Amino acid sequence: MLARLHKRMNKEEEGFTLIELLVVIIIIGILAAIAIPVFLSQKQKGYEASMKSDLRTAAQEVESQNVDNQDYTKTTFKGATPAVAAAAITGSNQSVGNSTSVNLSAGNSITWVGSTVTSFCLMATTSKVATNPPVWYYENSAGGISTTPCTQ
Repeated sequence: MLARLHKRMNKEEEGFTLIELLVVIIIIGILAAIAIPVFLSQKQKGYEASMKSDLRTAAQEVESQNVDNQDYTKTTFKGATPAVAAAAITGSNQSVGNSTSVNLSAGNSITWVGSTVTSFCLMATTSKVATNPPVWYYENSAGGISTTPCTQ
C-alpha cells in the first residue's frame, strides 16, 4: 500500500516550468518597482515632519519670550541678544528665547532669518536629504509654517 502511494505521488509532482518561474519573478519585480519609490517618499515625508516639529518648538520658545518683551527684535537666539540674522542652531541644548534646552532632530538646523517688533521668521533645513533638500519657514505674521520664503 505504501509503495503504491509513493509511486502515485512521484507521478503527480512535476515541479514548475521555466515560464511559470519567469512570470513570478516579473511580478515580484513590478511590485518592487512600485514599492521602492513609495518607501522613499515616506522617508522624505518623515524628514519634513521632523523639520516642522523643530520649527514649532523653536517658534513656541520665541513666542514665550515675546510675552515678556513685546518685541521680537529682543529675542535671544543661540545666545545672541537681539537675535542675529543667519544665526543657526543644531543638535541639543540650544538656546532659544528664555529656554536653553531646545533639542532638534538629528540633521536638522533652524536659522533665524529676521524679525521686526511685531513678527519674526525662522528657516528649517536638514542634512538628511542630499538631492533637493526641503526648506521650511515659520513666519508668525503669515500664519505659521510654509515653504514660501519669509517676506522680512
